[in-house]
Amino acid sequence: MLTGKTVLVGVTGGIAAYKAAELVSLLVREGTVVRVVMTAAATRFVAPLTFASLSGNPVACDLFAPAAGVHAHIDLAAAADLVVVAPATADFLAKAAAGLADDLLTTLLLACTRPVLLCPAMNTNMYRHPAVRENLARLARLGYHLMEPDAGRLACGTVGPGRLPEPARIVEHLAALCPRRDLAGYTVLVTAGATREPIDPVRFISNRSSGKMGFALARAALERGARVILVSGAAEVEPPPGVELVTVDTAEAMRSAVLSFAPECDLIVKAAAVADYRPARVADQKIKKDRERTLELVRNPDILQELGASKGNRVLVGFAAETENLLESARAKLTKKNLDLLVANDVSRADSGFGSDTNLVWLVFPEGPPQELPLMDKRLVAERILDEAAGILAGRRPTGSGLTGATDGHNH
Repeated sequence: MLTGKTVLVGVTGGIAAYKAAELVSLLVREGTVVRVVMTAAATRFVAPLTFASLSGNPVACDLFAPAAGVHAHIDLAAAADLVVVAPATADFLAKAAAGLADDLLTTLLLACTRPVLLCPAMNTNMYRHPAVRENLARLARLGYHLMEPDAGRLACGTVGPGRLPEPARIVEHLAALCPRRDLAGYTVLVTAGATREPIDPVRFISNRSSGKMGFALARAALERGARVILVSGAAEVEPPPGVELVTVDTAEAMRSAVLSFAPECDLIVKAAAVADYRPARVADQKIKKDRERTLELVRNPDILQELGASKGNRVLVGFAAETENLLESARAKLTKKNLDLLVANDVSRADSGFGSDTNLVWLVFPEGPPQELPLMDKRLVAERILDEAAGILAGRRPTGSGLTGATDGHNH
């Protein structure tokens, strides 16, 4: 996937700089053209000659070096398909978050329009410091991609998060970020977040969905060239810029939005956590806690099943959040709702499902054995889901183009 791409590797001044040598070596073996940019501090840990030998290209260190040319920062940024900074120290993160440009690496980042992956690595207490956390949050909002550091014993003797991820994992993450246009010309609808079913003006029934998985899917589909419609309930994260965002509160509102856009869509990914039930009656005023009360619930519409009943040539992907009998429940749901792919995950795990940045899922298909994916960042899970969906789409006529949308079966 990275073959023939140009990857710019930024190396900053941390003890984990030695691991960047292995990263460069792995990238070269993947068939990439590797350019290395080092900060002055990084050269105190590893000699530039090491990276020049591994990459087969000269290493850039100085913004004002005559050999680099007056537009080195522009030229390097323009030539790269992807940029990765590994390790990314606390000092570098602070500069990047503030938009400073006081050396070659920070300057070229401001000129870069390609995906940039930052791999923080530092002492555990530094990583947990509020200033570093704020910088990481700001960088995410600015559109940088971030890898969580590994946990374990650090060079300083501390045990905890802060280790640079293994180079093989960084390469895997870069491959997922590699620009692809396999969804160009398609319209993709993604649902995300949690619905809220009101009890009274201040209370509601909801769930723990953060919206992270659905938003990762929307961002990934957009970067792969699709027109993306994102129908979102309550979420803890900012929607990716460039999507057509429709915000909803209740399951009924989500159903109305989804069904209205469905005829335009080639791929629908239902990642939202829709409440199964809603109160039969909504109180006009706040309910007082002066006595015991019974809350009567009624079933919400099953949006996914409605879509499956009138699927046509559309590709339909569903999610199953379970706490037991994962695969058995997933297969039953796949068949009942006429899905092309079902993503099943055990939400009882602390590192998978609602609110986490990682997910451990099974991909379940109408035919063939299910595929278990390893624990990975939700962005990488999104790419794998879209890999499968794009493969299915390639064998079907586009629905959103109007070729088959008229035979939908619903009056929307």
